[in-house]
Amino acid sequence: MVPVSILILTKNEEINIERCIQSVAWSDDIVVFDSFSDDRTVEIAERLGARVIQRKFDNWSAHQNWGVENIKFKHSWVYYTDADEICDEQLQEELVRLGVAGEGFSAFQVRRKDYFMGRWLKRSQLYPTWITRVFRPEKIRYERLVNPVVIVEGKTGLLQGHIIHYPFSHGVGHWFERHNKYSDMEAQDLIKEVVAEFHFSELFSRDAAVKRRAMKTLAYKMPGRPLLMFGYLYFVRLGLLDGLPGLRYSLMRSMYEYMIDLKVSEHRFKQKTAEGSTF
Repeated sequence: MVPVSILILTKNEEINIERCIQSVAWSDDIVVFDSFSDDRTVEIAERLGARVIQRKFDNWSAHQNWGVENIKFKHSWVYYTDADEICDEQLQEELVRLGVAGEGFSAFQVRRKDYFMGRWLKRSQLYPTWITRVFRPEKIRYERLVNPVVIVEGKTGLLQGHIIHYPFSHGVGHWFERHNKYSDMEAQDLIKEVVAEFHFSELFSRDAAVKRRAMKTLAYKMPGRPLLMFGYLYFVRLGLLDGLPGLRYSLMRSMYEYMIDLKVSEHRFKQKTAEGSTF
């Protein structure tokens, strides 16, 4: 018996859900955590044998924390994946052996390969970034409204397999629509982060979650972030070697950062205007 349950987050993912479920069909406990899709996501998931649990989405950390705290998983280990991702064969082999290999660990991090226009964005997508996707539910919690940071109680290990990610499976328009919503939450977090205390030593932490949080805090304090993001991805990280997809993706990430900065400026203007108003 494979000692791992599967948690798949969905909202209108009929285009992706079958491929995702098929990549983890080796598990006998596949849970689709759905945010009330109005397409065929639930129908397809149930046809493929997954059990579906629904909850209205509020923000990423609250939604994921509710899932790990309230869903009754069959196994002690959970592999979390989004619907536009698949589990590669090497990662599958490692998860199947987790009953023995997982002794003494609370979570495992894996790497992800992102594809755009048929090409792996090896350089412009900051590969290899380690993300916590395999865990004991009682040992983790999520923080931040979007792009959550995982806080693990106990030891975290590394798995060598990959998650294969297709973030543009719904089209570029959908990416912009989604990131417009994400930028609202990022702006809220940025307002908090710019006043947060920054610890330089955390940039060199061996804990990927701590290091990522420190890098975000530092980035939020720097002027000209959108241009810096493009320069970092395209020239420093050599996204230019990813060809046209690398150029387009680097520009899109820069635009996303600019959307966040605009919304922070708007918030501060409204706050300043309110404070200066007299009634």
